[in-house]
Amino acid sequence: MSAPYPRRFSHIGLSVPDVEAAVKFYRDVMGWYIIMEPSEIVEDDSAIGEMCTDVFGKGWKSFKIAHLSTSDGIGVELFEFAQNESPENNFEYWKTGIFHYCVQDPDVEGLADKIEAAGGKRRMKEPRYYYPGEKPYRMIYMEDPFGNILEIYSHSYELHYSSGAYQKS
Repeated sequence: MSAPYPRRFSHIGLSVPDVEAAVKFYRDVMGWYIIMEPSEIVEDDSAIGEMCTDVFGKGWKSFKIAHLSTSDGIGVELFEFAQNESPENNFEYWKTGIFHYCVQDPDVEGLADKIEAAGGKRRMKEPRYYYPGEKPYRMIYMEDPFGNILEIYSHSYELHYSSGAYQKS
């Protein structure tokens, strides 16, 4: 048996309380492209209706969805469900599942300021350096205006970790 090859990341789905507001935020602050404007999907016998019933089970009724894309072609699906809940603290990192996503911007501080100005919040006071005094690689954890946790890296994932970020010198 041959070794598996690395699969490409296609997209991520985010649940938000207001899909129109989320599209505006991700377009205006993150700069992502709108691929499909918000639309409503209903529980019926159409191909998409049946696909969603396979995933959600019977009785989901309807939801709104929009599709965006990052500059490197990663898709972002935004879902607004009628029965959505916005927890007080959406950072239950100890629970199994996705607890954040990360974007890359050389101006970590500038993007953090824009997110905060748009209604998001900082999970950290200021960016941290992976190699203080040695390399400019920085990161910060944020929360978007909808409670989704995101991280901002100044440089690529490979650069942040290929130099042994956790090794003590």
